[in-house]
Amino acid sequence: MRRIQFVLAVVGMALASGCGEGGPKLGGGPKGPKYRFAPITRTDLVRTVEATGTVQPRNTPSGIPVGAQVNGKVLKLFVDYNSTVTNGQVVALIDPLVYEATYRNAVGQLHGNQAKVRQCEATLTLAEKTLVRKRALFAKEMCPEADLDAAVEARDSARASLDSAKASVEQSEASVSKAKADLDYCTIRSPVNGVVLARKVEEGETVVSSMNAVPVLTIAEDLKTVWVEATVPEADVGNIKVGQSVTFTADAYRRRFKGTVRQIRLAATTTNNVVTYPIIIEAENPDEMLFPGMTATLSIETARAEDAVAVSAAAFRFRPKEEDRAPGEVPRGRKIWLVGADGMLVPHLVKEGVSDDSFTELVDGAAFEGKEAVVGYQTPTTLAQPSDAANNPFMPKRPKRGTAGTAPEPKK
Repeated sequence: MRRIQFVLAVVGMALASGCGEGGPKLGGGPKGPKYRFAPITRTDLVRTVEATGTVQPRNTPSGIPVGAQVNGKVLKLFVDYNSTVTNGQVVALIDPLVYEATYRNAVGQLHGNQAKVRQCEATLTLAEKTLVRKRALFAKEMCPEADLDAAVEARDSARASLDSAKASVEQSEASVSKAKADLDYCTIRSPVNGVVLARKVEEGETVVSSMNAVPVLTIAEDLKTVWVEATVPEADVGNIKVGQSVTFTADAYRRRFKGTVRQIRLAATTTNNVVTYPIIIEAENPDEMLFPGMTATLSIETARAEDAVAVSAAAFRFRPKEEDRAPGEVPRGRKIWLVGADGMLVPHLVKEGVSDDSFTELVDGAAFEGKEAVVGYQTPTTLAQPSDAANNPFMPKRPKRGTAGTAPEPKK
């Protein structure tokens, strides 16, 4: 028992002497390491812009409205919700009885006017022959001049009647065309290949078309290719270019979808003093899993650097104390600080490349590969933490090799 008490007393004295004025300082002593370092290694970097968007059919956000251009009762609907239709397919039929009668009446009037034209042509032919005979007789002084004038007047009158009859034929042809168009409008056809999103009327319902066509169906253009409309703040829109690759997720599925930037629209929107621009992403949807209206979380890849020499972005924010710097003037420009052979900090100018906000590429930085850049000073807090900085949830983690700019995986 006394031996144990003696050992504890010796240990206590040793600890007391170590914690006194002459004990070790932060960083391992007055001349020991007192900096925090970040390794300079090769990795793959991807810079992305995150956004949220909405899946919609191509060309029209809410689908293509297919309407009735004539009045009448809906006799038959040949499609229903989610029906697949093709361009030109009959989707609805309006009662054509009145329009068939109007068409037949217009055709009858056309035939009557055409017969009148033929009659006027015969009259004109006869008037022209009579005029020729009168002129011959007048030349031989065998008929009075009044008879010649009457023949000329009859010829001119026949010509005028023929012109009027031809004009009536043209009017009748226009009436026939209109009546035929109204009759054709009774048969409603799909204007595109697509899917029926909504049905606005029921069979037996009467539609009345005035200045605008009455909606009957709403058809989304072929959903095997969809658009995603996202809003991007003005601070990020400058990094986005047409053709950049995009990956996104939808809340309904546990998978990623791929697309490309198709259009950057100039119609800005200001909300709470924040200016945003609409970005259109085109994505293939061969299995039609993406429905119009779904919310998509997008990651737009704006830059990529593979197998690049990179360092933590914190290295560019480090500013050493004057007494820790090596003698000489500090160069202007972007630089990182390395510990020299004498333990003093030496600045090195570098050229930045792709950055993902956590790590930055060093262009032509092969000479720095394998070294460590200073990112800060040691503090009691950092000394108390484990050496593995990844245990700190607020410290950025180095990306793994071969990663791509994608939206986060859905939680399991």
